[in-house]
Order: sequence, then C-alpha cells, then structure tokens
Amino acid sequence: MSDTVLLAIDGPRATITLNDPAKHNRLDPEGLDLLMAAVETADSNPDVRVTVLTGAGEKTFCSGYDLGSIPASGQKQTGHKDSAFESVMDRIEAMRMPTLCALNGGVYGGATDMALACDFRLGVKGMRFFMPAARFGLHYYPSGLRRYTQKVSPSFAKRAFLLSEDFTDEDLLRVGYLDWLVDRAEFKAKVDEIADKLAGLAPLSMANMKRAIEQFAQAEPDIPKIRDGIRECQTSEDLSEGLSALREKRAPAFKGR
Repeated sequence: MSDTVLLAIDGPRATITLNDPAKHNRLDPEGLDLLMAAVETADSNPDVRVTVLTGAGEKTFCSGYDLGSIPASGQKQTGHKDSAFESVMDRIEAMRMPTLCALNGGVYGGATDMALACDFRLGVKGMRFFMPAARFGLHYYPSGLRRYTQKVSPSFAKRAFLLSEDFTDEDLLRVGYLDWLVDRAEFKAKVDEIADKLAGLAPLSMANMKRAIEQFAQAEPDIPKIRDGIRECQTSEDLSEGLSALREKRAPAFKGR
C-alpha cells in the first residue's frame, strides 16, 4: 500500500493514517482508492474490534478532497470518480466495529464529513474547522448533509454550509461535533484509552447496537431532488467561477446561475 495511506493492525485495533502532511493529508482520487482499500481490509478482519482513523503530523488531520481534481469548466464528472468521495465516507460509516476519528489537527472540507462518518471524534486543542463548499459554489452530497444534520444538528449544518463559518476547537466541543478535546501532550494516551476500552467490550453487542442507533437516527429526505440540485450546481457558471477564483487567488463574482 502506498505511503500516503497507512494501515496498521495490532491485535484488536486497526489504525488508518492519512500520511501526506506536506499536503495537509489532502485526498485525491488515488488516495481515496487507498483509503477504501484500508477500510475494507480492516473491516474484513474478524480480529479487529476497533478502528482508529487519524492523520500524520501535528498541523492538519486532513484538508479534504483535492479541488484540483474537479473540472475547471464546471462540467459534470461521470462514472466512479463522480461519487468516489461520498462512497468512501459512506463505507467508513458502515464499518461493523466502533470507529474513532483522532483529529490530530485542523479539519477542512470533505474531511469534516470523514470525521462524522466515524462513531467518535477526539480533537486536539488548537485545531480548527471550516467547510468551504459555498465559497466555491459546490453542492455537498446527500449523505454528508445527513451526517451533519443527524450527528450534530441542523443549526450546525447551516452554520457550516450556508455561512461557511470557521469553528474553533472549543466551538466544536460546545456544539457536539467533538466528543473529547485534549491537550496535544495527552492526545496519544487518550486515543489509546478510548480504543482499548472499545476493543474490550462485547463486539457483537456493539456492532448490532451501532446499527440500531443509526437506524433510529435516519430521516427520509427526497434524495432524487437533492441530486437534481447537485447536478444543477455541477454544471453552473458559479462553480466554474468559484474554482477559477480559487486558482487565480481572487474573490469570486457569483451570479446565481
């Protein structure tokens, strides 16, 4: 497996590490494939009872998806790559065992949903968060919007997506995005403490209760209509302008079409 995504299995614990700190552990299509492979390997190992997802370095957990992989023309992507990010996040959420996202630094863009796809989130003091979709004219995919709304709150989802608000570590703890927030000196020990406890509890009971909790939390939105909105944004002038402005380091001039 490439060094940009590491998988280590130690007894009942699997650790998946995003390992490209020079690029803030950003994910491109190849990295997504590697992450999916690591998830599948961990989930198919009957000895694994807990999976920890973390990042290398001390600055950033993950800066999300590489926006350079999105066509500058605003033309809709087709095939596997169009839904790859959503598919990988959904696969993380569906893992049979409890999952802990150990946020070793800032979390941005699609990585904010990656953390929500895990069952628990541990943050390190000093970390920050923002979701820039509206800054570039992007429409987020349905399951990510569901996780934001379901696992935190509709208010938080609106602040993150509609205001594109920056959140501090204490903000994230207060709104319930984080389950725990610790000093960096305590971070590794806290990861070990949580992972060891999860690994020592009854795996069949936890797997079935995890599925039951997720079922109780599900809503029934109009997914086809949401996907119509996504397609409208994917082919919009606004998305093309937003991505051009990002590359040219200027403020975008959106027109709502």
